[in-house]
Amino acid sequence: MPIIKSARKRVKVAAKAKSRNARTKRNLRDSLKAFTKALSEGKTAEIAKAERAVISAIDTAAKKDVIHRNKAARQKSQVSARVKAAGVKPGKAAPKKTVTAKPAAKKAPAKKPVVKKTTATKKPATKK
Repeated sequence: MPIIKSARKRVKVAAKAKSRNARTKRNLRDSLKAFTKALSEGKTAEIAKAERAVISAIDTAAKKDVIHRNKAARQKSQVSARVKAAGVKPGKAAPKKTVTAKPAAKKAPAKKPVVKKTTATKKPATKK
């Protein structure tokens, strides 16, 4: 056990991170297994649903740096290739629900005040 206070804190932080990363990895593995099972059953609705879950889990793991982004890209590619080989047509992604505020009333753009142009008068050059 570390004696220095900052080292003790690092042990606690590392333990939390380890459990968080383990949870993310477990979720990824479970979704991959469910996807493989759906492929073996051959139901298109199940395959499409499992594919979305796998892609989401892969993206989450890559975002949290649990897996490398290149590995995530490779896995996503492999998943989509297996879906295509199974004959499932790629469907549209579910539209994301966005909260939109009421549109503000449009105001006319503020006009700049008109500045009168004065005619410049030349003063006669004085000789010294």
